[in-house]
Amino acid sequence: MPAPRAIRNRNKQFDKNITKRGNVPIGKAADHEDEFPVSKALIIFFLIVVVGSSLTQVFNLFQRAPLDLGE
Repeated sequence: MPAPRAIRNRNKQFDKNITKRGNVPIGKAADHEDEFPVSKALIIFFLIVVVGSSLTQVFNLFQRAPLDLGE
């Protein structure tokens, strides 16, 4: 049973595209080279939160630990 006309037309359309996949014009590729997925400010904010949280945990650990001076 042959495929319906709409499916055949879509297949022809995407068969032409198969040789173009992965070929990006140089202008478009060069524009995206310097962009980062997240901003530097957001990275710095997360670093401050993570380092600050770990320092707070360490300080709390030392405050709650019993002080044993070798009695």
